[in-house]
Amino acid sequence: MIRQWRTTLRSAGIGLGLLGGLALAAYLAGLPGRSRFAGTMLTTPAATLPTVVVAALVDAINPCAFTLLLIFIASVTAFLQTIQGKSLQETRSVLYRYGAVYIGAIFFTYLILGLGFLKVSSFFAGNHLGSRLAALVAVLLGLWMVKDALLPELGLRLQAPKRVGVWVQQLARQASMSAMVGLGVLVGLCTVPCSGAVYLSVLAMLSLQATFLRAFAYLILYNALFVLPLGVILVAASARPTLNRLARWNLHHREGLRLGMGLGVCALGLIILATV
Repeated sequence: MIRQWRTTLRSAGIGLGLLGGLALAAYLAGLPGRSRFAGTMLTTPAATLPTVVVAALVDAINPCAFTLLLIFIASVTAFLQTIQGKSLQETRSVLYRYGAVYIGAIFFTYLILGLGFLKVSSFFAGNHLGSRLAALVAVLLGLWMVKDALLPELGLRLQAPKRVGVWVQQLARQASMSAMVGLGVLVGLCTVPCSGAVYLSVLAMLSLQATFLRAFAYLILYNALFVLPLGVILVAASARPTLNRLARWNLHHREGLRLGMGLGVCALGLIILATV
């Protein structure tokens, strides 16, 4: 009985938190008389650069991208050693080449998605409608991530389709460069539901930049930093013991990462809504 009451209270708390967050976001989205000075402060390098750097590095180890990369490494390694009978040194050499193409395809997929948003947002530069809408959606997704971390059994979860893991295994075993490109594009698109909240909040901030060129430069930086940890993980996880340790770490910390990312996205989104 006590456990049931705790679950009920927990569900009620999450529900109220979500409703409160939605109400606050909606209120701020329509609030008149925003501070032009505060909005300008968001576009300065002192505010934009550290936000882009931290968000990109955190987003790189989000549960979706992290898990799918580990599945990719395990699948390619098993195929090369078990099916093709390659040595450990040969396996690592091929894995690095395939992994570089796979990660590069993710980079360009995310870059194109971000560029598309910036181009669309530029049409609404006068009233910052694009950045406001993006920030509002980011807040909603951030609240959803908090819900997933605190009460994962309640409702739908922000995650890549379960089928994607199977596709990663199947395409990784084809052991061809074209398959790696297709796999990177597929993963880049399918991880948008769970990693898109961070990206969208950063894009909302970048759309406020004084020039499109500056926003595009920050966008390239974000995506370069986003794939950098993936490359480090690729090299580190080429050794089976390290791969197993990373898999265990991901299993034990993914909900904490999801909670921290959700809270960070909500904070950034609300700041943008309150000041532009």
